Amino acid sequence: MYKAFLIKYAEIAIKGKNRYLFEDALVHNISYQLKNVDGTFHVRKENGRIYVETEGEYDYDETVTALQRVFGIVGICPVILVEDEGFDRLAEEVIRHVDETYPDKNFTFKVNARRARKNYPMNSMEINAAIGEKLLEAFPEMKVDVHHPQVLVNIEIRPMINIYSIELPGPGGMPLGTAGKAMLLLSGGIDSPVAGYMISKRGVTIDATYFHAPPYTSERAKQKVVDLAKKVARYSGPIDLHVVNFTDIQLAIYEKCPHDELTIIMRRYMMKIAEHFAYENKCLGLITGESIGQVASQTMQSLAATNEVCTMPVYRPLIALDKQDIVEIAEKIDTYETSIQPFEDCCTIFVAKHPVTKPNLKYIRKSEENLNDCIEELMKKAIETVETIHVDAE
Repeated sequence: MYKAFLIKYAEIAIKGKNRYLFEDALVHNISYQLKNVDGTFHVRKENGRIYVETEGEYDYDETVTALQRVFGIVGICPVILVEDEGFDRLAEEVIRHVDETYPDKNFTFKVNARRARKNYPMNSMEINAAIGEKLLEAFPEMKVDVHHPQVLVNIEIRPMINIYSIELPGPGGMPLGTAGKAMLLLSGGIDSPVAGYMISKRGVTIDATYFHAPPYTSERAKQKVVDLAKKVARYSGPIDLHVVNFTDIQLAIYEKCPHDELTIIMRRYMMKIAEHFAYENKCLGLITGESIGQVASQTMQSLAATNEVCTMPVYRPLIALDKQDIVEIAEKIDTYETSIQPFEDCCTIFVAKHPVTKPNLKYIRKSEENLNDCIEELMKKAIETVETIHVDAE
């Protein structure tokens, strides 16, 4: 059983004087993810490396799963840390590592040494050759292949010598909390949870707004959205979910506006309300799960019409993805099965038979004038009666 993990990161390494901010955020996020895993863990950074060291018994698979949810990590390497007690001791540890990790020795390998501590008496090439020779003596069935090895035996000469040959993939991205905060418009569909996940992957923390339309949408529909938020929160950290009662606004639009423009006008008011909560919670932008041409309200003209009411940026990480691409990400982050539960949401209850696909902004604004006598009051009421649910990872 490994007693430590070496954490590799990519983009952070090219940062300048503020690199330590990203490293510190990554250390904090790793500690946060591991707090619910059985075992005692110590996370530390040292010379461009982050280590997770374990104390006593721990659950290996659960630990790896938790680390694979931490944005900023590109590789998770179960590592053996040994004191520098001379070359022979190092060779013994490498042989023992290979013997325990690979019961079947019929594979090709390469030794890859890095001498970060320059006072070590042998250089990298000498370590590669000497350790390779020792491994071939111990396991004659192994063969060297320096171009395409099946196993890469890594040795890093640091204050403690690191030995590892397994690198498990991390999620990539940037550490959460290093890029500000945004407000996700979360529906019960497949797209919006994926959009939240993808923006979080770039280091953005998120809150969410959900538009509820009782009695046309049930409590089960609301619970479904809470469940989706919990699944997204496994990656994004805790989410404040703002549940807005949208029924009266929807009914007013349905009664007073042309039916082919219902969806566009409804979405414009959703954006306005979500933006209100975004400003209130110090967010720097809105996030939606829109993809060009997927439905009538997501044509270029429709997106321009909904965008027009916003003063803050609207981030659309799925904008050029096919539906199948989105479904694959939803399955990967385990939101797909929840998203396809058959509960109505407020976007599906009042739908025109033939919605406009190329709305003209002049006509949309003209139609919205029909709401002038009531919309301000209805929006004020929706904002004042909001229910905020603090959602932690499930």
